[in-house]
Amino acid sequence: MQMDSEPAGMRAMPPSHPFDDDKLKEECGVFGVIGVADAANFVALGLHALQHRGQEAGGIVSHDSEQGFNSARRFGYVRDNFTKAGLMETLPGPLAIGHVRYSTSGSKGPTQIRDVQPFFGEFSMGGAAIAHNGNITNAEALRRELIERGSIFQSSSDSECIIHLMARSLQRNIPERMKDALRRVEGAFSIVAMTRTKLIGVRDPLGVRPLVLGRVADGWALSSETCALDIIGAEFVREIEPGEMVVINDEGVESYRPFEPARPRFCIFEHVYFSRPDSILGGRSVYETRRQIGIELAREAPVEADLVCPVPDSGTPAAIGYSFESGIPYGMGIIRNQYMGRTFIEPTEQIRNMGVRLKLNVNRALIRGKRVILVDDSVVRGTTSRKIKEMVLDAGAAEVHFRIASPPTAWPCFYGVDTPQREKLLAASMSEEEMRAHLQVDSLRFITLNGLYRAVGETLGRNNDAPQYCDACFSGEYPVAPSDMIARGFEAKAAE
Repeated sequence: MQMDSEPAGMRAMPPSHPFDDDKLKEECGVFGVIGVADAANFVALGLHALQHRGQEAGGIVSHDSEQGFNSARRFGYVRDNFTKAGLMETLPGPLAIGHVRYSTSGSKGPTQIRDVQPFFGEFSMGGAAIAHNGNITNAEALRRELIERGSIFQSSSDSECIIHLMARSLQRNIPERMKDALRRVEGAFSIVAMTRTKLIGVRDPLGVRPLVLGRVADGWALSSETCALDIIGAEFVREIEPGEMVVINDEGVESYRPFEPARPRFCIFEHVYFSRPDSILGGRSVYETRRQIGIELAREAPVEADLVCPVPDSGTPAAIGYSFESGIPYGMGIIRNQYMGRTFIEPTEQIRNMGVRLKLNVNRALIRGKRVILVDDSVVRGTTSRKIKEMVLDAGAAEVHFRIASPPTAWPCFYGVDTPQREKLLAASMSEEEMRAHLQVDSLRFITLNGLYRAVGETLGRNNDAPQYCDACFSGEYPVAPSDMIARGFEAKAAE
């Protein structure tokens, strides 16, 4: 395999902005293309569309019949790395996969280049690369077992376990080895992988994370979201189903079912926050779902006010829905600085104390004297909500009411989302009224779990006859036991 010239090593993560510290981080994004010339260019465009799912680093692996496998991995944004002709020329061929990363497992210190996906392995029947979105909840146990049996790990990522399990499998080809390996894995995984001639896509039996299939020219594409298909002009074909593996080559798409059937538990927070509003999930527009969340929230938690304002950008569709249902005018009372990047300036203590003002500014002329409803997607630690409230009051608002487009986040996620420890989640130790007093706002209401289910077009149920999402971050009911975390002492919610 030809590696690019990026030196191995590590880079300290850029200081996170105070606004970002109070948001759940968006896991990772995967993309793959087969059957088109210069496939890596298509993958770079797809990763650019998925940048919201991971901003730490990105990587692409391609295959060419003459040059074999080639890889490039870089820290930072796709636009800053994979738009350079010199680099893209090192990734020839009609087959490529890529990954954008936000670390949800492995090292929490400086980002290391060895942890950047896709990962590559040489097997007796040829090489294979793999990119993974999700989190393996038994990775620590698997890693210990594999090391004891002689495996040598190159990264701290849970995803590397899959490569080692494939290497130890006795199956006759790479797709069969992948099936064999994934049967040992617990947790959430949407995977895009490649051999010399095949593009492979897999979703875990519960389908926690999204993965879709598209048609591009005479080839095919796999993506975490439909918005990335749009950017390359691909036609959306269908979602990869929970528990399904597709193997794509020059002859077309073959579908396999390597796992025991299970009732799907798609992550409901994809609808609330993670996915882009221009994507389609389960046949539903993410934008329309978020707008419907605002409608349900207005029905459940009305309040007399003069103005409905989103906390940009993730609160915007829900604020539009709240305004529509309540009849209260909608206005952009808070303006987001679109050019505020993570590396704006080296943040001195004085700059850090400016907090969210570097990224958000209040539209004073609109806010002054008004009773304002602020609509946001979630409250995690509450630090940002309090600062935004202070900004709005400083601008002359008469009252501040928070309406939150998700239920209280009271439990950590172990399926590919970077969630603070439970004791750092505001809703884990406070009631809704206690949170209101802590944030010092005139009122605070969250949409109920029932209301959220209504907004996504389902009925909340806990039996085999009712549709069910993964809502563990709200309910504490984990569809897959977080084995590694329980072994470390995490106490899951007792069954009712």
